[in-house]
Amino acid sequence: MDMDRAYENRAFIPAGDSYAPSWTAAAAAFRDRAGRHGVLGRRYGPDPRQAMDLFRPAGAPRGIVVFVHGGYWHLFGRETWSHLAAGPLARGWAVAMPSYTLAPAARIAAMTAEIAAAVTAAAELSDRPVVVTGHSAGGHLAARMACADAPLAPEVAARIARVVPISPVAELEPLMATAMNATLGIDAAEAAAESPARLPLRAGAAVTVWVGGQERPAFLWQARTLSEAWACPWHVAPGQHHFDVIEGLTEPESPLTRALLDGL
Repeated sequence: MDMDRAYENRAFIPAGDSYAPSWTAAAAAFRDRAGRHGVLGRRYGPDPRQAMDLFRPAGAPRGIVVFVHGGYWHLFGRETWSHLAAGPLARGWAVAMPSYTLAPAARIAAMTAEIAAAVTAAAELSDRPVVVTGHSAGGHLAARMACADAPLAPEVAARIARVVPISPVAELEPLMATAMNATLGIDAAEAAAESPARLPLRAGAAVTVWVGGQERPAFLWQARTLSEAWACPWHVAPGQHHFDVIEGLTEPESPLTRALLDGL
């Protein structure tokens, strides 16, 4: 199998090149509207990308959602995704969107540690429940927060009410055969240590895996692999591909936002 083709999304999505500019524009417009309810660039660590944008509802938040962006661990930052806070915000939840150090400046294990630090910092802002989600590579990092060996203090891990990895890369070994691994540097040891599908789920962790029905077969396989490894539910969103599967987060009553927050 050609792994570069298997994990290429843009070429198989109509108008695939248009999504990143549209995300950037929508995110900037959302930040403009957020006004005093948005706190941009809040630090969770000393390094330049260890910062998060925080969006608060008008009243006391019911909890906080941490959204981890994707980009195959070497692209994008928090600034591209601000508009995805709209759905949880409308339901009274605060939303934290961290950046993290990208490859090749950081290995994936270091990114896991950074997201754990971001989740910890977000949890300190409220005594209400914490929900962790993320897309693609961010889905991988979100899933790592549900692993038994996640670098989280026990009291922080206990605060995480739900984890929803969206189109996650749960098994890293196939990425070793792609051209992007020249940037990522995944080796067999890192694939073993950082693949959620090979790691035990933390006792009591509630996880739902989400993936688009029109995604590349490799991503459907990744989602099902994680679901089977953890014996947790997975949901295949009809008609959605890798780029529009996250759009439900902009709506408070979408199936994806409900999967994140219903019952909490």
